[in-house]
Amino acid sequence: MAVEIVYETHATTTDNEAGIATGLLPGELSELGCRQARELGERRSGGGFAAVFTSDLHRAVRTARIAFPDGRPPIHQDVRLRECDYGALNGSPYSLVAAQRTRRLDEPFPGGQSYRQVAEATSAFLRDLATAWDNARILVIAHSANRWALDHLLAGTPLEELLHAPPAWRPGWYYTLPSDWPPPP
Repeated sequence: MAVEIVYETHATTTDNEAGIATGLLPGELSELGCRQARELGERRSGGGFAAVFTSDLHRAVRTARIAFPDGRPPIHQDVRLRECDYGALNGSPYSLVAAQRTRRLDEPFPGGQSYRQVAEATSAFLRDLATAWDNARILVIAHSANRWALDHLLAGTPLEELLHAPPAWRPGWYYTLPSDWPPPP
């Protein structure tokens, strides 16, 4: 069997609109973001989801709660779905963080983490998901770094490629997580 994953990034924040890379800071949804979260709920209503998993950062949790105000499907927060920790650069201009992205594949941001570490945390989340949610359809709401990790881990796209030229945003990505994940080395 397998787990079907539908992935959505959190809705637009005031930091996004101001060109700020929020990182591990909580982030507040903007008016546009609140509208996007409601639209996500409408787009995904009746999607047959067993659960919603979200980062524990405020902007992702808020997106999920606006999208599914009645708590159905149940919403679970998971620290392993956090955005990359930009360390000293959390809350810095997006252009400053983006300029360092490819350098931070394996070398952590000063006082933060690397994108490889985000992929490892996402991988640990997937291991638990494959075990506990086999044959289920799951919605995940998190951040760009987690989406890149999923593209890397489940679609086989080299992480270096994703960091060099991140794919454009769209309303949802689809992944299949085999129940025997991770694959043997």
